[in-house]
Amino acid sequence: MPALDLVIRNARAVTASDIFDCDIAVKNGRIVQLGQSLSGAEREIDAAGRHVTPGGVDAHCHLDQPEPPPVRMADDFDTGTRSAACGGTTTVIPFALQHKGQTLRDAVADYHQRAEGKAHIDYTFHLIVSDPTPTVLSEELPALIREGYTSFKIYMTYDSLRLDDGQILDVLSVAREHGAMAMIHAENADCIEWLTRRLEAAGRTAPRYHAHARPMLVEREATHRAIALSELVDVPILIVHVSGKEAVEQIRWARAHGLNVFAETCPQYLFLSAEDLGIDDSYQGAKCVCSPPPRDKSNQRVIWQGLADGLFTVFSSDHAPYCFDGDEGKKAGGEEQHFRHIPNGIPGIETRMALLWSEGVMAGRITPQKFVELTSTNPAKAYGLHPRKGSLAVGADADLVIWDEREFVLRNSQLHHNVDYTPYEGMHLTAWPGMTLARGEVVWDGKDFTGRTGAGRFLQCGLPSLLPRVGAR
Repeated sequence: MPALDLVIRNARAVTASDIFDCDIAVKNGRIVQLGQSLSGAEREIDAAGRHVTPGGVDAHCHLDQPEPPPVRMADDFDTGTRSAACGGTTTVIPFALQHKGQTLRDAVADYHQRAEGKAHIDYTFHLIVSDPTPTVLSEELPALIREGYTSFKIYMTYDSLRLDDGQILDVLSVAREHGAMAMIHAENADCIEWLTRRLEAAGRTAPRYHAHARPMLVEREATHRAIALSELVDVPILIVHVSGKEAVEQIRWARAHGLNVFAETCPQYLFLSAEDLGIDDSYQGAKCVCSPPPRDKSNQRVIWQGLADGLFTVFSSDHAPYCFDGDEGKKAGGEEQHFRHIPNGIPGIETRMALLWSEGVMAGRITPQKFVELTSTNPAKAYGLHPRKGSLAVGADADLVIWDEREFVLRNSQLHHNVDYTPYEGMHLTAWPGMTLARGEVVWDGKDFTGRTGAGRFLQCGLPSLLPRVGAR
């Protein structure tokens, strides 16, 4: 019997710190050797000198998240994880959403039921805390952290989800006491509501006015406030989906003052702009409605700079899959909606990795090592999955991507999500995963999805390993 299950030969291996040529040996779903001229495997794959990276960890995506009728997300754990795998992502972290009046336990149980037996790749959950009752704060949340749900999201906007400053402080205090990671959606809800009412009164309700209701200052103010609240409690936070210069400046200020403030951004802030929401009142702009909204070209350059110089810790998709046509997505009930009521979010779970490799690595904006850090290693560290995930090292899961560097035009018809559009339609890309392996099994061979329904496992998370941590000033 062969001693090894698989050897990937002639790999140009990329980690968050190094690039080196080697063979990669796999046994029982894990990497067991990195070396030269390895032999004795049941199967072999010739990487032929192509770059091989750890599989992506998409640490911010939404799958089958419960919505008020008639709205419904297009991707569940079947189609969503299939799409992720075909795009080079091998671990996803979507959200178990607590509705107001619901216990966190019930929210987690509901989400396990939605995922059970469907996922093609490994997954875990963030929690969304929308109702921090005394029981949630003193019993449920601490217990769930101990059980491996070590990250949670706090909203400063959306009426059904937002917490006031006192509630945010309460939740951050739990994070500090138990070593969890708190993610914050930073937008000023009262400013957004005031602007929205004024726009509606003037009859300005087309999709493009979504951006007018969410100017950068509402993100800037909320980011500043989130940083102040975290400083008061003395706990690290991660600001999610940062869109432009004004929020970036707040995060740089915090870093310069020794605060443990981490940041995430997403493809829409590199490749979309406010113009994609429409330059007229066409409803096509609804395809790109997300919060915060895309900014302008100058802000895209600021985000690229933050990726290159280390401001951003994590690069996620924020995949929020709503179809454009039909009555369950962007046209809820089959009708064009005022911008206030358009479901927020865009699809991107399959395109995240290729967009950043093409326009980041291939275009010379970031190094291959920085790509691995942003898309895999850092998210695994931030959410307690490292070194099992996010590593190309002995002992890590054999989650790997072999990259094909070739020119092509991106079309939605090539993708495997259940959404009827991609906002990146027609982009000229220069790379796509030529093969994706999840725990040593090929799930995407460059042409076809080859994974197995239910093969994905739920992962219990450890505590975040990004440093420095609490009290390091």
